[in-house]
Amino acid sequence: MSALAFTLVALALVGPVPAMLARASWPLRAPRAAIVLWQSIALAAVLSAFSAGIAIASRLFVPGPDGRPTATITGEIAALSLPLWLTYVVVFTVTLFIGARLCLAVVQVAIATRRRRAHHRMMVDLLGKSRDGLPPHLCTPAGINVPLARGGLRILDVAQPLAYCLPGVRSRVVVSEGTLTTLSDSEIAAIITHERAHLRARHDLVLEMFTAVHAAFPRFVRSASALDAVRLLIELLADDAAVRTAGPTPLARALVACASGRTPSGAMAAGGPTTVIRVRRLGGKPNSVPLAVTAYLAAVAVLVVPTVAVAVPWLTELRRLFSGWSG
Repeated sequence: MSALAFTLVALALVGPVPAMLARASWPLRAPRAAIVLWQSIALAAVLSAFSAGIAIASRLFVPGPDGRPTATITGEIAALSLPLWLTYVVVFTVTLFIGARLCLAVVQVAIATRRRRAHHRMMVDLLGKSRDGLPPHLCTPAGINVPLARGGLRILDVAQPLAYCLPGVRSRVVVSEGTLTTLSDSEIAAIITHERAHLRARHDLVLEMFTAVHAAFPRFVRSASALDAVRLLIELLADDAAVRTAGPTPLARALVACASGRTPSGAMAAGGPTTVIRVRRLGGKPNSVPLAVTAYLAAVAVLVVPTVAVAVPWLTELRRLFSGWSG
């Protein structure tokens, strides 16, 4: 029953639960708390999948007090019946497969993403222009002066307005000449602040985690809802940072201007397919503290309750099992 419960919980947390949460509208008013909730759901799904495998391993091998298996294959088939034994073996194999896929996906996503960013960073360093600071004519009447460089700004000779950032140790904020000539001073301040918020908070690492978890689970059970929702939420966090600097109206205009700009894979762009949702949000209700508190409490419940009540005992059982084998 424990193995079945863990399996059902894992399937729910990678399928129906993300689908329902992705359709909810409240995360738009509590983006930071919603990201924490998404992270808790993803981690709880992984823990539940591993717990199901541990429960099955304990049932199949029946470790004794010293951790060594006390059951044989023929003995377990006789005790469980062949169909149930085969079911246990299949689920246990899938659990090991997911664990291996998760480790592999983390490495693959990290390497591939950094390789693409390094290549594009080299290209913009060669083709783009840099500035030591914001020119005087780009200072807003309110006195907003966003330092475009510190060695990290590159300006491409492109007429179309675009803005994006390349996260990493040698991060870059990339804008086009069209952005600087088309947007007003406050709009430039908003768009630059938006990109710097991504770099400062390392939103790219959050996306990498969800990309790896998405790749680890089999296609027939996983959902793209979590990855798409988190992409939107981190943009909302950067939008909030820009609003605090330049206000909602300049940011909304800048987002619309840069909405159709093409950006490379691995970059984090100001525009994109979620621009309409984000612009509407800027004119809607402000962020809600009660919603954020509720989401944080839900995240704690989703993660802590299964871990403390169920996962920890099975992790102890796994330690005993492996200690017996190593002995």
